Amino acid sequence: MQKSILEGRPGLARQIEEVAETAGYLWQKGWAERNGGNITVNITAHVDDDMRSLPAICGPVQIGLTLPHLKGCWFFCKGTNKRMRDLARKPMENGSIIRILDDCSSYEIVADMPVKPTSELPSHLAVHNDFVERGLDYKASLHTHPIELVAMSHTGKFLKKDVLTDLLWSMIPETKAFCPRGLGIVDYKLPGSLDLAAATIRELEDYDVVMWEKHGVFAVGTDIMEAFDQVDVLNKSAQIYISAKCMGYEPDGMTAEQMKEMSVAFNLPK
Repeated sequence: MQKSILEGRPGLARQIEEVAETAGYLWQKGWAERNGGNITVNITAHVDDDMRSLPAICGPVQIGLTLPHLKGCWFFCKGTNKRMRDLARKPMENGSIIRILDDCSSYEIVADMPVKPTSELPSHLAVHNDFVERGLDYKASLHTHPIELVAMSHTGKFLKKDVLTDLLWSMIPETKAFCPRGLGIVDYKLPGSLDLAAATIRELEDYDVVMWEKHGVFAVGTDIMEAFDQVDVLNKSAQIYISAKCMGYEPDGMTAEQMKEMSVAFNLPK
């Protein structure tokens, strides 16, 4: 049996373990029905010379766009039509390690199995290309379907700029502390489309988590756990708001003065 690319590479193995752990959380929370959701992580920092010399097991495959800042970059990607619950148990059988080729418009699958990456790979890679171009330290991107946040995107009153951010921040102090840039909004666009990717990239200039209307959220972080934590915190606030509404009242939320006090105390933006 061929050994896994993770053997003898503890740093890379830890990255994949975090992906698997996060995938399990998404399934447990009900945010990843069937094959819903995607994870893409830039693992270039953990690639050694021996890895660079490994032959491809599949490819080259055209990405569909040119990403000049990803030349030579490596990524771990959830596989297309693969389930998060399976990614949690067997990450290297339900995801793949790919490298971007020198033309910056195609990739090869290097390990462990010829698992075709998510159909949303072009949009995920476009986001990572933007990060590298801007010199940002974000390495992970996460798309998932948090129930309460998606429910709140089904009414226009929450889709105006920063309306939902301010509401969610006001539900519990930790929300602003742990998601200080708030929640961006992208009006409904075809899932997986480059239009959706472009709109998301624009929102990521100001936010680390972006709501896709009637669809889900896209979050980024220095690692996959940071991206997950921000969605988890925001969705907890959505749960508190909806629970109050189900009890028959509109929650007061924190006052403007209390929010300002939080921002000053924790040196937060906005």
